[in-house]
Amino acid sequence: MKKQLKLGGNIDGVGWNYMGWRHPDMPANASESIDYYVQKAKRLEEGKFDTIFLTDVSHIGPGMIPHYLSMFEGVTILSALSMVTHSIGLTATIATSYADPFTVARQMASLDKISNGRAGWNAITSNPGGLANYSRTHLSKADLYPMKKEFLEIVEGLWDSYEDDAFIRDKESGVFLDPRKMHALNYRGNYFSVDGPLNISRSRQGRPVIFQAGTSPDFMNLASKHADGVFLPADNLDDAKAFSQELKRRVELEGRSFDDFLLTISHNPIVGRTEREAEEKFQELQALMPIYRIPKPKFFGSAEKVADQIQHWYEAGAMDLLLIRQEHPSGFDDFIDLVVPILQEKGIFREEYESNTLRGNLGLPYPENRYSI
Repeated sequence: MKKQLKLGGNIDGVGWNYMGWRHPDMPANASESIDYYVQKAKRLEEGKFDTIFLTDVSHIGPGMIPHYLSMFEGVTILSALSMVTHSIGLTATIATSYADPFTVARQMASLDKISNGRAGWNAITSNPGGLANYSRTHLSKADLYPMKKEFLEIVEGLWDSYEDDAFIRDKESGVFLDPRKMHALNYRGNYFSVDGPLNISRSRQGRPVIFQAGTSPDFMNLASKHADGVFLPADNLDDAKAFSQELKRRVELEGRSFDDFLLTISHNPIVGRTEREAEEKFQELQALMPIYRIPKPKFFGSAEKVADQIQHWYEAGAMDLLLIRQEHPSGFDDFIDLVVPILQEKGIFREEYESNTLRGNLGLPYPENRYSI
């Protein structure tokens, strides 16, 4: 039986373009407004989305999109959003090229515990500018994937520092921890050296969900071993299908089931009740700053048309999870109010959450601790 379609919402503050911040319906400070993020998070949860997703940037200049010029750090804002949501996942982007594996393991495990098992991590590599901001200009492009491999091995190892029943916390006997169920890592690599253990226990979902993005053979080799979900090329259906078939082959070579692996694509639909209404919203954006132009989205038009397009990609096996980006200020509302009910009527998207953990809602298995197997 095919898994149900999953949905994510990428909150990009003032928008994923140069002109959206000038729209009368968009707060000009949205990328640094806790109230704006709370509003969007609650709305996505009303739409039964699987996860909130945050991109990140580590190196900026004045020519970048306004959202990147003034934005929250991901884990910080997601921790705040965990307190005003109950079921939707919380996925942050952190690059393995410049972060520290012990810190990331601790940050993400903390978010996972704070949210009662709803954390996800998008583990990406970085660009040269990001490396320069984190004292790593001595690294070359050839270092990035070997470094990422070590980073993922360390983080996953640290997340297994404690077996599920390691903490006794028995006041009468005075036993807080069973030390036999605490495990040091003692990792020694070319880039990192980490003793461990981590000082936080596992969450209700075992450990955060890991997403990765890329297209290279090195990426696919790493993702097939370490990722729960990957981002596919989203411009062309045939390319996405071909990429997914190659990933399936590699995932199964790792002894994993492809049913426990999520194919993810990202799109920025513009939806109207009619084709004309969608066109008007698109032209609204184009008119805000004539020196900039955005391409017409692939998923574009009336709600029925967009729902049919999504169903086509989903049933073709090109995606399991669709990540929605908001181009127009009403983008999330339009999608939730107009498209989601059609997807529910088609029977391919949920009407209620199945779980209060991200893994549970994504249909991913609980990862057993390596020491208790």
